[in-house]
Amino acid sequence: MAFSRISKLDPPSRGILRKAAVMLGSLLTSLFLLHCLTDRCGTTAPSPVKAQDLTSQTRTKRLVYEWTGGTGYGAARRSSRVLADERAGQVVEDSLILPPPDLVASRRRVSPRFAGQLSPLGEGSKKLPQALIIGVKKGGTRALLEFLRVHPDIRAVGAEPHFFDRNYDNGLEWYRELMPKTLEGQITMEKTPSYFVTREAPARISAMSRDTKLIVVVRDPVTRAISDYTQTLSKKPDIPSFESLTFKNRTTGLIDTSWSAIQIGIYAKHLDNWLQYFPMDQILFVSGERLISDPAGELGRVQDFLGLKRIITDKHFYFNQTKGFPCLKKAEGSSKPHCLGKTKGRTHPNIDPEVVQRLRDFYRPFNMKFYQMTGRFFGWDD
Repeated sequence: MAFSRISKLDPPSRGILRKAAVMLGSLLTSLFLLHCLTDRCGTTAPSPVKAQDLTSQTRTKRLVYEWTGGTGYGAARRSSRVLADERAGQVVEDSLILPPPDLVASRRRVSPRFAGQLSPLGEGSKKLPQALIIGVKKGGTRALLEFLRVHPDIRAVGAEPHFFDRNYDNGLEWYRELMPKTLEGQITMEKTPSYFVTREAPARISAMSRDTKLIVVVRDPVTRAISDYTQTLSKKPDIPSFESLTFKNRTTGLIDTSWSAIQIGIYAKHLDNWLQYFPMDQILFVSGERLISDPAGELGRVQDFLGLKRIITDKHFYFNQTKGFPCLKKAEGSSKPHCLGKTKGRTHPNIDPEVVQRLRDFYRPFNMKFYQMTGRFFGWDD
């Protein structure tokens, strides 16, 4: 009888089994999290353990997840605190709290090999330009750049880098360092008008990126040549007259196309060189005349070309009667009106009307070809 009492043991109570199950589950969860903390469980967050229903008769184990705000889901930690349930005299263990899936996605861990390459939030990074204003000199490139800089999604260098014509040997990293910092979605730009007439520039820009968008501001080539001469005259008052520089021989009327002021205006010739490297739909031609008479209209075309929202509109401009140019009501980073500098809008010298007509006759066939190539009539021969 005594032997039978010894051999028959009471079965374990349900409470003991339940506590053992809870402890085993907690141990397995802790091991899994330790595995994640050593970066061995990939980039997908573990699925949360579903909490079982609590009834009035039985309070079962409750699993929740706690997010610690670390650098990735692996920063989730197990918060193990034992709370006494005074009414039931049972033990309830709080475990993990998992962050919402969208928060997990926004905080995914960055691979260590990119560490140190990301800029602080809001600071941005320097990128090679996605768009270039490549010409032409005295066409209105400075005005276009200043107007575009009002757009919040455009960041541009103020000075002309002259990378693809004069400083190419310095390398692309040197060029990148000249650029302003941009945020995701912003466009980096620069303008150097001499690119359009530099024979090597198209190949060099294409080597940087074939997707680069190109903007050319063009102007009546006769007016442009006179404006070019006027700028040079302001720096070198002793240069020969415009008339004498225009002709190789005034008696025969042969135009000197080696003079840069004349040569730049042969737009069709220069465009031929660019079309060997870039398709026409990657080049936008802006009218220098319309940039003065309808700046918002031309800026609308540019914003469309760059894939940007039309933010720069009529409300940004007012016309300065003294200078004869549109000005910005508010410049980039300023609440004050802004007009182009005193070097813009110089008074042109009086040029012999016969010389002007000779130049118009010279440029006419080149202009016609340019209209055909671009599909746009600029009206310089009216």
